[in-house]
Amino acid sequence: MSNAMIYLDERGLPRDELVQRSMRAATGLERLGVHEGDIVALLLRNDFAFFEVQEAAAAVGAYAVPLNWHGKADEVLYVLNDSKPKVLVAHADLIAPLRDHLPKDVQLLVVPTPSEVQQRYGIADAACMPLPGDVAWSQWADSFEPWTAPSKRSRATIIYTSGTTGHPKGVKRNPASPEESQIYAKLLASVYGFHQGVRALVTGPLYHASPNAYGRQAFGLAEVLVMQSKFDPEETLALIEKYRITNAVMVPTMFVRILKLPREVRERYDVSSLKWVTHTGAPCPKEVKLELMNWWGPVIYETYGGTEVGTATLATPQDWLDHPGSVGVPTPGTRIAFYGEDGKPVPDGEPGEIYMRVPAYADFTYLNNPEKRVSVERDGLISVGDVGYLKNGRLYLCDRRSDMVISGGTNIYPAEIEMVLTQCPGVKDCAVFGIPDEDFGESLAAAVELMPGAQLTAQEIQTYLEGHLAKYKIPRRIDFHASLPREDSGKIFKRHLRDPFWQGVGRKI
Repeated sequence: MSNAMIYLDERGLPRDELVQRSMRAATGLERLGVHEGDIVALLLRNDFAFFEVQEAAAAVGAYAVPLNWHGKADEVLYVLNDSKPKVLVAHADLIAPLRDHLPKDVQLLVVPTPSEVQQRYGIADAACMPLPGDVAWSQWADSFEPWTAPSKRSRATIIYTSGTTGHPKGVKRNPASPEESQIYAKLLASVYGFHQGVRALVTGPLYHASPNAYGRQAFGLAEVLVMQSKFDPEETLALIEKYRITNAVMVPTMFVRILKLPREVRERYDVSSLKWVTHTGAPCPKEVKLELMNWWGPVIYETYGGTEVGTATLATPQDWLDHPGSVGVPTPGTRIAFYGEDGKPVPDGEPGEIYMRVPAYADFTYLNNPEKRVSVERDGLISVGDVGYLKNGRLYLCDRRSDMVISGGTNIYPAEIEMVLTQCPGVKDCAVFGIPDEDFGESLAAAVELMPGAQLTAQEIQTYLEGHLAKYKIPRRIDFHASLPREDSGKIFKRHLRDPFWQGVGRKI
């Protein structure tokens, strides 16, 4: 597709130019000793170089490992030391705090931090350029002849899990055969609505599993692919209008933030080009999805799965309207089962830990930690730590197993409370979690971020919740925060809020 364009916000480059550089970089990677099965790490925000590195690694049969650049230096270094990459490609500002601590045998290639990113994050000019003596990515790649050897057997990106319980684990898939790659691509096309010539928008960081898979597929198929350097709700609408976006991938928090724009702002933009917006990552409040579909039309598709298992379910707009609250029916061939705390299957319709297998996804192991798979596997199925149940052939989610609060012997799922609380007038975002309680073992606490100018008391919030939830689901403690710790996708680092309450209590956090 010689006329395909890739954009970072409003700056575009021809896809062919990026492919050409990636093929030159593939030759360079081989000269650096990167061979089939080796690892290339990326410490990059959304940028053209992200795709160049992934494509180059794929050509030589190497695994790409995108690093969560929101992590602290120690967290990034843990993944680097665990994955043992031969090459690290990093934005200049992100590598600065790590330079003196990098593994000795990794080759560093530095990418200038894009001006779009610099402006959005307020990064000083001096921090955005490679230092004297650095090997600059583009100049280095352009110094080689393009890769002409046949591409090696396909290897998926190694995504590290979030690490909510201990260190993150790298999910390493077996190399896929050409037939397996075609099955995988067909599944992604069916859940993302992809076809040749789509106009796609990626709103979240490409190091996340879903935006990464979405972006890789769109890179090869889209007529236009737009990356946001940092999610902004009004800019998202502007990009949809400007580039006549047909397909997008988002998370529910983005929907909430878009819907909370003043109506006069929302009505400035024409979003009628949208045909298929996929969301994943967290349950979406029913009211939010209904309001969005009343505005955008029946274009909201929901998927559910996990890094280890892939995309396990799909809810089309009509199916969700007929069965609100579900995350859809299993994708072709997918098996799902539910188990209780005792390890036994739970009765039909009762919540249990969800175990799944999606045949379109190649089997996996945890990088350098294969024994960990035993702890998440049962009867050939894999758990990603969620609790849910099946009804009328459709999957309904309760919450993360690790987030579930047991108060006085009653299981409480914070996600349900958060979905209601985000609808409270004046609330921008929130997180609900369990804290120690002498009488009940755990009680509920809520961290709340208000909309600019909003003034609410804890009592007013509790009164609002009492009109929508049972009394035992009302948080006893409500703390207000100027801003909640979050990623660009809007996902809140809940453990940063919860962990201080449990330090010294004797519970693993």
